[in-house]
Amino acid sequence: MREKLERVAEALRKNNFDVHIVSNGNEARELALSLIPEGATVGFGGSVTVQEIGLLDALREGKYRLFDQYEAGISREENIRRRRQGLTADFFVTGSNAVTENGELVNIDGFGNRVAALAFGPARVLVLVGRNKIVKNIEMGFKRIYEVVAPKNAKRFGVDTPCVKDGKCHDCNHPQRICNIHSVIARQMEKGRISVILIDADLGF
Repeated sequence: MREKLERVAEALRKNNFDVHIVSNGNEARELALSLIPEGATVGFGGSVTVQEIGLLDALREGKYRLFDQYEAGISREENIRRRRQGLTADFFVTGSNAVTENGELVNIDGFGNRVAALAFGPARVLVLVGRNKIVKNIEMGFKRIYEVVAPKNAKRFGVDTPCVKDGKCHDCNHPQRICNIHSVIARQMEKGRISVILIDADLGF
């Protein structure tokens, strides 16, 4: 697996991504924090991986201005406002639904703020990715999203989409559908704007 991570890292670098490989979630958290200076504004895109490694808690407790749309008790209007603020933050922290062996980031989003921030807006983006997210190509990336990521996330969000019931994508038109916006970042025009931290551990969905 380490050799595969090295190959993926090299493919990502060829596509103008900045890449780091770490052994576990603790190393990933500490590396991410070392890249974000105190006082920076920080946006956040929904990511189980970022939560699992304790990075979200560390950002909440640190000396940053975090636009935290998941803070308990805020209104829907405030939630949306903070998502928009994240699009112009100094740093944006998120995960990726899949990373291909060719060095591409493959994602699906509900609101769109996460994929929008990946594409353009924040000055720097940190993407934390467990080894279980690596797939052969874009087609397999979306297959993984439809068969694994979307049903699990829909269940986590407590929505009532068909995939929650049987774990299969129905390409539904449900009002609570979370698979609304598809994104593939094949290459970065601005070298190093996106830093990908590849973690030699299974994390997230």
